[in-house]
Amino acid sequence: MSAHTSADQVLALCGGIGGAKLALGLYRVLGPGRLTVLVNTGDDFEHLGLAISPDLDTVLYTLGGLADPERGWGRAQETWQCMEALRQLGGETWFQLGDRDLAMHVERSGWLRRGQTLSAFAARAARQFGIDAHILPMTDAPVRTIVETDEGALPFQHYFVRRRCEPVVRAIRFARAAEAAAPQSFIDLVAGDSLRAIVICPSNPYLSVDPILAVPGIAAALATARAPVVAVSPIIGGQAVKGPTAKIMVELGLAVTNESIAGHYRSLIDGLVVDEADGADAARLDVPTLAVPTLMRDLADRERLAGDILAFAATLVQSSAPMRAGGRRR
Repeated sequence: MSAHTSADQVLALCGGIGGAKLALGLYRVLGPGRLTVLVNTGDDFEHLGLAISPDLDTVLYTLGGLADPERGWGRAQETWQCMEALRQLGGETWFQLGDRDLAMHVERSGWLRRGQTLSAFAARAARQFGIDAHILPMTDAPVRTIVETDEGALPFQHYFVRRRCEPVVRAIRFARAAEAAAPQSFIDLVAGDSLRAIVICPSNPYLSVDPILAVPGIAAALATARAPVVAVSPIIGGQAVKGPTAKIMVELGLAVTNESIAGHYRSLIDGLVVDEADGADAARLDVPTLAVPTLMRDLADRERLAGDILAFAATLVQSSAPMRAGGRRR
């Protein structure tokens, strides 16, 4: 894998399918060795005795050209014989693990049992998949997203998969985040002079991005970064493109608007990207806003959006540098 030697690096914060789509667009537009993806691991859990890292694997499969194009998660050309055999035995099958996908979890579990880190495993898997980008878990510590609901506290996968996001969300917390540490390579990258842009992908802000920001040192590093920080809104026309983002916002008492997204990231970002359908929002937001098509139906859409974001970030560098002298956020 290429070292961070170029003065044209990009950092993406990512979780889930939507984030991985944009990460792929950035990867293809930037070329080898220029992208670092900081991935949410708050969704990680142990299941069937195996260490499962859903968002990390989605990014690895997507950038490695192995992802299932229909589901958006798991591996292409998957089979499910192990799950069927497990069902016959009366085992737990609510969380589907395909036969090809199981290889990742088996190998990772053995790796961690031998005392190796999740970061080291991710780097090794990326090399094995031919990925020339730095795929970085948000921390090597076991931070876990807990969803407080009207049915009680639910670990993330029990809320998201087992209960299909049906319980009403009251709050979200990140267990053991205070004990975690940000990756040193992330700290060094953000503090250095090589970054061209920092992109917060259109992942769920509350379930996918907030766990990353909860790790001590990450939000502070972003808030003082020299590179412009651009967030991509997951909201189009008052609806979430995919997943429970809009439902959660309503249940947390938030308006399902780009204003809410801008407010959520206010202390971190220099710019917000919204869909062209929401172009009128730009005049109402207190942050520079770019309105372009953000729905990523195919690879061309992903590459186009990535290019638009990088061009937008370049304008923020030119226009805001005097206002951010000393590394202070506007």
